[in-house]
Amino acid sequence: MQAPSVGGVQVPRGNGQVIRLSRGASLADFADKIGANPASLVQVMFHLGEMVTATQSVNDETLQLLGAELNYNIQVVSPEEEDRELLESFDIEFGEDEGGDEALVSRPPVVTVMGHVDHGKTKLLDAIRHTNLVAREAGGITQHIGAYQVTTEVDGDDRKITFIDTPGHEAFTAMRARGAETTDLVVLVVAADDGVKPQTTEALNHAQAAGVPIVVAVNKVDKEGADPQRVRAQLTEYGLVAEEFGGQTQFVDVSATKGIGIDGLLEAVILTADAELDLRANPDQDAQGIAIEAHLDKGRGPVGTVLVQRGTLHVGDSIVCGDAFGRVRAMLDENGDPVDEAPPSRPVQVLGLSSVPGAGDNFLVVSDDRMARQIAERREARERTAQFAQRRRRVTLEDLESALKAGEREDLLLIIKGDVSGSVEALEDALLKIDVGEEVGLRVIGRGVGAITQDDVNLAIASDAVIIGFNVRPAGRAGELAQREGVDIRYYSVIYQAIDEVEAALKGMLKPEFEEVQLGTAEVREVFRVPRIGNVAGSLVRSGTINRNSKARLIRDGVVISDNLTVESLRRFKDDVTEVREGYECGIGIGYNDVKVEDVIETFEMREKPRA
Repeated sequence: MQAPSVGGVQVPRGNGQVIRLSRGASLADFADKIGANPASLVQVMFHLGEMVTATQSVNDETLQLLGAELNYNIQVVSPEEEDRELLESFDIEFGEDEGGDEALVSRPPVVTVMGHVDHGKTKLLDAIRHTNLVAREAGGITQHIGAYQVTTEVDGDDRKITFIDTPGHEAFTAMRARGAETTDLVVLVVAADDGVKPQTTEALNHAQAAGVPIVVAVNKVDKEGADPQRVRAQLTEYGLVAEEFGGQTQFVDVSATKGIGIDGLLEAVILTADAELDLRANPDQDAQGIAIEAHLDKGRGPVGTVLVQRGTLHVGDSIVCGDAFGRVRAMLDENGDPVDEAPPSRPVQVLGLSSVPGAGDNFLVVSDDRMARQIAERREARERTAQFAQRRRRVTLEDLESALKAGEREDLLLIIKGDVSGSVEALEDALLKIDVGEEVGLRVIGRGVGAITQDDVNLAIASDAVIIGFNVRPAGRAGELAQREGVDIRYYSVIYQAIDEVEAALKGMLKPEFEEVQLGTAEVREVFRVPRIGNVAGSLVRSGTINRNSKARLIRDGVVISDNLTVESLRRFKDDVTEVREGYECGIGIGYNDVKVEDVIETFEMREKPRA
């Protein structure tokens, strides 16, 4: 049924029906679902105070607002759910092994190595690889692909283990968390001479949140001052109790530089996986898995490192990985040697993709290239609209004043990064001493020494903070992320310049003080009735000027009869004018009909008082 909505616009009203829309949908998409004209929805949004075009991607809140206005229950479909529905439309089930229990065979465990920076993660991984490459020299490893498989002997059987090399200190938290989600088991590296550090507990939290078993490698046991027992005691506080203390966690003392305890660590990984996990997959179905990392190679084009989770990947398969697609032209192992097939838990480099996929994108083999292209293109379109919807202007020092006027903020959040700790402390102290009264606050929610990292940008995104960089610049892709997400980063090399700009911004955040200023008065001499307009006052301007569109009030015998009026029309004889000065006659329309002779029309404006 057609019923008038906001502002008299004809739009089909709902009765609480559920409308499913993808993230970043446009008003045209919404109109298509409810059988409305997109232009009418644009009008409705205009009456609700939002300027939106019919084809523009809008965010979740705007869709919900429009739905509530028209009595529809809007459900914004998550990207994961939408991807699942997309694959179902092609009759593909992602994330499940085909066939029953009899189709599943044992697969190697996938292990992520985590730990604090400088505790020897990379050295340990190198030691594990070299132990398994007895015939090769160190230089024989032609390239490092972020994941590799090694073989160890346990109880007389050769067993394989896949290691994922997660980025260390320079990586941001989200990447490490994703490393924990793609893995079966975590090796937590702790230096025997340094003990548990902040990133140790951070890695531990990610592993425990992912619900994966943990094997602790106590590294650097050959160093002077090493105390492996202290590490065991410290980790007991975090719920990791060593087997020798009556717990479930295997602790292995190793030295990556001396090659001590490497075989014992590999054996501990296999035994823990056998005891706590049922690692099986169907190797005979179409391959599915995840992209661990990807890059653009000058000679070979887009190269993706993928981990096969189920099925077997073959050269020549049609593959979709995120919004990239193609035919597997070649596969290389961790040593750069070509391989023809990759069974479950096998990491390989894949050549032949149309573009560089994102780390963490899932991949799957489909029946032909055409289907691969269709899935990739629909994923890309969905990702693009979702990004447009999420892209919003964040708070900058310039727009703090308008943000506060809109009631959005009462404080300024800062993240300070500097070249040395002394500069950071001095800048923070100076900023916190800025006094602008009690209306506005300043809070430093993050501080640190070194380049501005993606961690800092992510924190700024989450809290709408401004980043101040003192003699530092963004590291890696942090600047690109900040630009994409609209995060305001300010760079300074002079401490007083930073203080002056922040102080100016804070003073701009103060709620403005206004005072009323009288513009003019006019005495009503005669009242005219004008069709379709109402009563117009024939008046004589007694003081000041009467301006069209200025605020006005009507006064009768010294009493205000009506306030909050506006001079809607102003005429001298038959001409429209913008102002009439003192001593002149004019016709004034104020949109109020109860006007009488000898009333006084007073006009005024509100002016902002400058703060001292």
